[in-house]
Amino acid sequence: MTAILSVSVILFSVIDMLGNIPVLITMRKEGVEFKPSVVTGFALLIMVAFLFFGASILGLFGIEISSFALAGSLVMFFIGLEMILGIRFFKEEPGEQTSGSIVPIAFPLLAGAGTLTTIISLKAEFETMSILAGICINGVIIFAILQSIDWMSAKMSPQVSTTLRKVFGIILLAIAIQIAKTNI
Repeated sequence: MTAILSVSVILFSVIDMLGNIPVLITMRKEGVEFKPSVVTGFALLIMVAFLFFGASILGLFGIEISSFALAGSLVMFFIGLEMILGIRFFKEEPGEQTSGSIVPIAFPLLAGAGTLTTIISLKAEFETMSILAGICINGVIIFAILQSIDWMSAKMSPQVSTTLRKVFGIILLAIAIQIAKTNI
């Protein structure tokens, strides 16, 4: 039970679901549609697949874990810039439905390079079943927060939402730079 709790807390801090709330509120206000069940399902699928096959998949393509983490940090960097500057980097084609369920929400925002690299690292210290349980516990948290995004958005004033978006945009930029710096 201690191992499951440890893994859950580690993953919770890396996924940073609370820190992602302003990002998700901003995306929703910009018209990006996402379904909590789809986002949660894909994020969990990505995490579980990476738990069992991550190192092998990356190895199959000749990709080092550090290169994968660096690529994910670049995507996070651009999401942070979107939040701070109000510029859209991730644009849809004209007529395309604006959906962020899989990219960029499930991957790389929730099941991103930091999370996936952490999952591989956890395998050295914890049993697979403990990691799997931690992933599932975080899935419940992810779903609950995603399900209540519209309610949270309605309760926040525009000024609070804008301030939080910019603050967390800077934090997301810092996390992206830290991941990049660590993996260069």
